[in-house]
Amino acid sequence: MEKPSKKEIMFERMSEKKKEVRVVRRIVLIVTLILLIIIGIAGFQIYNYVSSALEPVDPDSEEIISVEVPIGSGLDSIATLLEENGVIEDARIYKYYVKFNNESEFQAGTYDLMPSMTLDEITESLKTGKVYREPLFTINVPEGLTVEQIAENVIAEKTSYTAEEFLEKIQDPAYIEELMIKYPDLLTEEILGEDVRYALEGYLFPATYPIFEEDPPLTLLIEQMLSTTQANVMQYQSVLEELDKSPHWLLTFASLLEEEATAQADRQTIASVFYNRLEDDMPLQTDPTVIYAMGEHKDRLFNTDYEFEHPYSTYQNKGLPPGPIANAGGSSLEAVLDPADTDYFYFLADSEGKNYFAKTYEEHLANRDEHIGN
Repeated sequence: MEKPSKKEIMFERMSEKKKEVRVVRRIVLIVTLILLIIIGIAGFQIYNYVSSALEPVDPDSEEIISVEVPIGSGLDSIATLLEENGVIEDARIYKYYVKFNNESEFQAGTYDLMPSMTLDEITESLKTGKVYREPLFTINVPEGLTVEQIAENVIAEKTSYTAEEFLEKIQDPAYIEELMIKYPDLLTEEILGEDVRYALEGYLFPATYPIFEEDPPLTLLIEQMLSTTQANVMQYQSVLEELDKSPHWLLTFASLLEEEATAQADRQTIASVFYNRLEDDMPLQTDPTVIYAMGEHKDRLFNTDYEFEHPYSTYQNKGLPPGPIANAGGSSLEAVLDPADTDYFYFLADSEGKNYFAKTYEEHLANRDEHIGN
């Protein structure tokens, strides 16, 4: 057989190399296409994730989430806090967003934020110290109201719900159980006490609440007030633990001050009177508990009223009543935990609401004769 010539060998090798080059090119093309597809898919997923993280967590949500930003918090801790509370989707994305927009100087405080808020609204809230969102209307709950007064004077007047619907909801055992699971540190077994008239009495915090929809669920209104109570009460958690006292004790004590006092100084002094009486095993003998026990408003109590037997009457029973008799504001909470240091055991108020304090019963009678009369 005739051997191939050098020229034929050369052409054959060139042909093989061309085949190899074509195969390599095909492999490179396929690998490149696969990489481009992978990069495209990854890029699309990253784009979708970032876009999603820049949008509200839940645009339709009306849930109020109370977020406390401690003093000295940096952007990292604030972003993490917002993500943990479900207000933003991703802490890292939020940090990049804030830095890209050159935002800074966030303020410490407690914020009622919502998953439906945009990043701009959240950022503006943290900068200004208030929730930056225009409510459709607001509901104002004044200090010193009972749940029945809140039902009649607030809910029935400002919303489509009747007072009866509101009271029925806050007495629904299944709903109370749900709330106790949601607010375990605030709503303890004490609210289910046999003598407690309303489980949520004193737990609906006095404040002005923004409403962002025309007909909000009744549960939203209730839980807005509960969340605000939790934020105000749990800031004293370490103090309560040190005193071995519960939020129920604090709210009950504070409700008495709210009903008795007008000025902050009076609250602290009245708190000292109650502490002194409790320490000496004396009944508190505060008129608002009798009025609450009787279940009707009275401008003046008579001797027979003080004889009315009821668990809430501090004339008939020593110690605090079974639960709060009204909703107490922040000043009353503070006064319970920071009372004045006095030797007073008695006080009374004149027709203008001015209080007069006494160390002895004789001094108290003299104050009564001078400022109250017969």
